[in-house]
Amino acid sequence: MEFLPFIEGLEIRLQKPLPGIGAQAKMSSMSRISELMNFIMPKNVKQSSVLLLLYPHNQTIWMVLMQRPIYRGVHSGQVSLPGGKFEDGDESLIFTALREAKEEIGIDPVAVQILGLLTELYIPPSNFLVTPIVGFMHYRPTFFANSEEVAKIIEIRLIDLLEEANIRTKSIKLPLGFSAKTPCYVIDDTVIWGATAMILNEFRELSESVYFG
Repeated sequence: MEFLPFIEGLEIRLQKPLPGIGAQAKMSSMSRISELMNFIMPKNVKQSSVLLLLYPHNQTIWMVLMQRPIYRGVHSGQVSLPGGKFEDGDESLIFTALREAKEEIGIDPVAVQILGLLTELYIPPSNFLVTPIVGFMHYRPTFFANSEEVAKIIEIRLIDLLEEANIRTKSIKLPLGFSAKTPCYVIDDTVIWGATAMILNEFRELSESVYFG
């Protein structure tokens, strides 16, 4: 499907009811599903947002992810969307996502047009409530990875996200040293799991009718 017709259809679809937590839960482990069913929002939750950025390249639709460096923390080495914590001075969660995308991978906020928001997702290990922001650019960005926050910039095609064969179940080694079986996306050599996979699955489900319809 061509880029602009998809973007126009996606903007309309984002104004309708979202797939929500049901779509997110399909890419979570059984223990995570139990947490979601019994979830009570902590009073001290930290607001944050991530940017799901679409752009055209080589006659198809792409999106960008990044791999975090190895460090002493719960999200060490994980694949994620650019984004981060809402800071004092941020005028909105959209501003937060754009600011972080610029800091982490060099995205020009002025060039990004916002299409809408996905369902927020709580991440227990870091106590973040994440709001995914969907946006697009009319051209492929020039990326600049912030080496302190980004080990690798990863570009994937939308059509690969929509391909069911790329959904697997793998044993994932967690930062605390033990492993857990969890659904994930495996696209080329990239394994996407956890909160990022949950966010992408909601996006995948609402995008299917636009792309294939």
